[in-house]
Amino acid sequence: MPHVIIEYSDDVAGQIAIDDLIAAVHDGAMSSELFPEYDIKTRAVGYRHHQTGQTRDSFVHVTVHLLDGRSDAQKSMLSEAVLATIEPLLLQVVSVSVEILDIHRASYRKRVLA
Repeated sequence: MPHVIIEYSDDVAGQIAIDDLIAAVHDGAMSSELFPEYDIKTRAVGYRHHQTGQTRDSFVHVTVHLLDGRSDAQKSMLSEAVLATIEPLLLQVVSVSVEILDIHRASYRKRVLA
């Protein structure tokens, strides 16, 4: 189920192929063993315009949207798994972060074409 969104400063694309970053994040989510692979949806969006304080520091921020109901321990383990997978690939990136957000189960809707 998770929707995994990778946000990154555009300079990161000069350090790692974004498809490789997507694959690494996807692998990190898989290693948590919380979901089957076919349920993990991973995508990335780059930012040309951004600011950190008074600078334009490089960044990668991963947000994992999950249906609510997971324990804090499961969410912590998931964020650690994703971070551990991508951190070695992003040694020159100033800020690398992972966040887990709950999706309100009662209001979530989707449509999938067969």
